[in-house]
Amino acid sequence: MGEMVEFKSNGGTCTGYLAGTSGPGVIVIQEWWGLVPHITDIADRFAAEGFVALAPDMYHGEMTDEPDMAGKLLMSMNLATAGKDLSGAVDLLQERTGRTKVGVTGFCMGGGLALMAACLRPDAIAAAAPFYGGMRPDTVIEWDNLAAVVEGHYAATDRGTAAPEAVKELEATLRAKGKDATFHVYPGTQHAFFNDTRPEVYDAAVAKTAWDRTLALFRANL
Repeated sequence: MGEMVEFKSNGGTCTGYLAGTSGPGVIVIQEWWGLVPHITDIADRFAAEGFVALAPDMYHGEMTDEPDMAGKLLMSMNLATAGKDLSGAVDLLQERTGRTKVGVTGFCMGGGLALMAACLRPDAIAAAAPFYGGMRPDTVIEWDNLAAVVEGHYAATDRGTAAPEAVKELEATLRAKGKDATFHVYPGTQHAFFNDTRPEVYDAAVAKTAWDRTLALFRANL
């Protein structure tokens, strides 16, 4: 089990759930629901695999189980503040682990933020594993800054910026820029297929495949 910690965020502070005592650092970014038990459980899973995992509270204390409210929280989130919080999370993991390289993963909203973070902190983020993560329309990402190896996991029936067509287009764009990017689209899966608290969409077999690939990505690059 981990603990709640507070860390610096470019003049302010942010809290997060920290699990693990040794090994490479990994940031785990929440879905649009907030820092709910599913996300802290994922951090615990990383800790059990030999990582130090930090799940920053991107909503600063707010969470919900209602889709309408989750959408409002997502749209009201200040992206500049989110970037500062994620950069602060990088700094904390570097301090705690004594290592320069950090990995990042995220789910739903967090998948898009994982890619944003990798472009904000190319000096530190060496591997990124976004899960079915779309981008808010006003998200500005400087793809040329990306230095991380990216391996993403997406649902075949997803829509919007996480739809298979959009995902493959982004993969092609990144590869054309010389980036190391691979986006897996899993046949027959729905959005949030990794979330084992949602039996209506959870796919145990695909979740295991994506998890094993993510562990391998981080172990090879951090």
